[in-house]
Amino acid sequence: MQPFFAGEYANPSGHYASARRATEALTSAREQVAEVLGALPEEVVFTSGGTESINAAIKGVAFAQREAGAGAHIVTTQVEHHAVLHSVQYLERFGFEVELLPVDEFGCVDPDEVADAVRDDTVLVSVMYANNEVGTVQPVAEVARAVRERGRALGRRIPVHTDAVQAANSHALDVDALGVDLLSLSGHKFGGPKGTGVLYLRRGIPFLEQLSGGGQERQRRSGTENVPGMVGLATALTLAQAERGAFAARTSMLRERLLAGLRRRWPELRSNGHPTQRLPQNVHLCFDGVEGEAVVEALNALGIEASAGAACTSATWEPSHVLLAMGVPIELAIGSLRMSLWPALDEAAIDYVVEQLPGVVEQVRAAAVPAL
Repeated sequence: MQPFFAGEYANPSGHYASARRATEALTSAREQVAEVLGALPEEVVFTSGGTESINAAIKGVAFAQREAGAGAHIVTTQVEHHAVLHSVQYLERFGFEVELLPVDEFGCVDPDEVADAVRDDTVLVSVMYANNEVGTVQPVAEVARAVRERGRALGRRIPVHTDAVQAANSHALDVDALGVDLLSLSGHKFGGPKGTGVLYLRRGIPFLEQLSGGGQERQRRSGTENVPGMVGLATALTLAQAERGAFAARTSMLRERLLAGLRRRWPELRSNGHPTQRLPQNVHLCFDGVEGEAVVEALNALGIEASAGAACTSATWEPSHVLLAMGVPIELAIGSLRMSLWPALDEAAIDYVVEQLPGVVEQVRAAAVPAL
């Protein structure tokens, strides 16, 4: 990335020599990403991150389809990232009808239920690749196949989008193997720079740009291109996909060591998400009688960085919508904890968490004030 912060700082929209060098770097980055995705370079749209990619995919396809008279019905699931859920809620303000499908106790959606929900006025189906909270990997290829069959019965094509933001470190991203028409990525999730993202947009899918201006990204996303960011994203994505087997093997081992150690102390420990069809680096636990934020704060004081699966304010609890959709009781949902593992962690770090977490939970539980 470094050369493009200073010496090769030119705007790639220019026609002078240094601008052409910036354009060449951007073209090379686009080709790298396309190779990873099994896509055409012109199907790769660079964005500012996963949130923009998701918003552009959902709103861009929905508005374009309605404008063409295809309808205004959208199908997605109850466990999507808020970038998806808030985008479809936004569309409801403009007259779109949104159908949120349920999931099972592991957070999985049934592909047949997705296909059954598709109607002759459905303009988009969006099902995430892997869940950002509990780590469950959805059967995206089966969903896409079922939707295609349903579309053929209706005599029309139903675009399928997947939020693949969490999947790039451990799962293949070939868009034809997945059967998707749109796919969203975020650079910082696979070691790239923050503020960078990708929207894969299959050629021929109706799309209305959400950022207008200079016409960059083939008229699909205006704005001067972030050349160093895209160079960094493309390199990071290439490395992450090349190393995904090693990543999965290492983090799976660390995860099993962590869970085995905790279960020796807590045989009844609840681990959320699918037991096998999941992100290898994700650990999501629930504890009764505690507040997740209090556990996170106590762990942080011990040098252990984790996140709560529930957000709270001073006045009200906001338990995870994902856990509630999975049927997790609210008293457990508010006491959830998510830990993300990375290959550079060593076994000593895992053993330290095993040693410290039980005491932290008991300490927080003992200090909790009973509800009136």
